[in-house]
Amino acid sequence: MAELYTPAVPAGETGVKARVQRFGGHLAGMVMPNIAAFIAWGLITALFIPGGWLPNPRLATLVDPMVHVLLPVLIGYTGGRMVHGQRGAVVGAVATVGIVIGADAPMFFGAMLIAPLTAYVLKLIDGALKDRIRPGFEMLVDNFTAGILGALFAIAGVLAIGPVMELFTEAAGRGVQFLIDQSLLPAAALLIEPAKVLFLNNAVNHGVLGPLGVAESAQTGRSVLFMLETNPGPGFGILLAYLCFGPKALRPSVPAAMAIQFLGGIHEIYFPYVLMKPSMILAAICGGAAGIGTFMVTGAGLVATPSPGSIFAFLTNTPRGAYLGVLAGIAVAALVSFMVGSLLLGFGRLSRDEEGL
Repeated sequence: MAELYTPAVPAGETGVKARVQRFGGHLAGMVMPNIAAFIAWGLITALFIPGGWLPNPRLATLVDPMVHVLLPVLIGYTGGRMVHGQRGAVVGAVATVGIVIGADAPMFFGAMLIAPLTAYVLKLIDGALKDRIRPGFEMLVDNFTAGILGALFAIAGVLAIGPVMELFTEAAGRGVQFLIDQSLLPAAALLIEPAKVLFLNNAVNHGVLGPLGVAESAQTGRSVLFMLETNPGPGFGILLAYLCFGPKALRPSVPAAMAIQFLGGIHEIYFPYVLMKPSMILAAICGGAAGIGTFMVTGAGLVATPSPGSIFAFLTNTPRGAYLGVLAGIAVAALVSFMVGSLLLGFGRLSRDEEGL
């Protein structure tokens, strides 16, 4: 499965473009085999959370464990397996649990880094010990080396990743506040969209933009700040680009993701599609900035935070007479992100090359 999404880069090519292609291919190889799990989580979230279609407190308890534990561990397991087979998969999953515990935000990108690293270190250790273990002790040595290494990386994840992510969130919040103070609001997409893809969307929205928006809405009756992170347009445009021009093996999963993202408001469903091709973050940034600019030009704003960020939640929180500006900002964001995303996907040409067609 992973090979379907690894770009075909000539073996002798070592330039920056080739390295970026390989990096994106490795990310895709870790994420895409687990897309079904992302869709399952997205469906459960869209249906059963308090703002969902069929609110159910008991079933909603599935949401947090799946996004914080199950999905990162699946990615870590897959990433470790790509590097060093089953042994790499086991230590990758163990190391991922460490960063899951060490940070409040879902650690998908962290899993993509720590799991292959742990598996690679184990691969080096196994290579160094090969043919040096006395007969009869192979299983004992193999189990203890993997167990000790996995434990060490898990401990490192708990102690190191959490503080780093906290600092990153605080820095993003200060950056957004600075842009607001300087009347450079569209440029906030430079911080918001990358933070979203790293699954810090709730921290940015509820920790930074939400409180500022509440203060502004209390004075004017509406606030554009409620719309910066929650706009479903950029994600919808990216998914539409993948549906039209992405790898053929990937396209069947896109329509369900589009419905979950745009109608259900679960933006996390499109983040893996960006992570598999990191350059797609440019599409999200351009779409987000275009949408914010449109909101500002039309004077659009919401009375409260749309949660989840679906088209229906947007319309529900739109004050009378502001529907045109709100819909225009969503549509412009989707169109721009679609156009930029399609360009980055080579209008289908690049995906055909990667699939060896």
